[in-house]
Amino acid sequence: HVQLVESGGGSVQAGGSLRLSCVASSSISGNKCVAWFRQAPGKEREGVAGIESDGSTSYADSVKGRFTISQDNARNAVYLQMNSLKFEDTATYYCVAENLGARRCGTEVLGSPPDFGYWGQGTQVTVS
Repeated sequence: HVQLVESGGGSVQAGGSLRLSCVASSSISGNKCVAWFRQAPGKEREGVAGIESDGSTSYADSVKGRFTISQDNARNAVYLQMNSLKFEDTATYYCVAENLGARRCGTEVLGSPPDFGYWGQGTQVTVS
């Protein structure tokens, strides 16, 4: 059973930056997709960014040009660099992962939280 542990959340002023980290207890075989979802109070979970085994990335329109997802396979780690943060980025951020088989880790799966079987405990990001 793979465990995902997020870190790096915190409070920051609008325009600032944060870097979230997600470390997996073991690697995920197959066509691995690791993504970041977020959920603000009273809102649905939103897929933010995803990265596939081959390094291909996808982003929600709301974060394109501001957020960057990257991975370090040697460390079983995925990172989310968040720049130019806005008040509306305030949310709990979750690292998720799954072996998608033939599916691509694109915007379609970012719109489907149930496709991911592995979830971290979440880390809070607050932008004021």
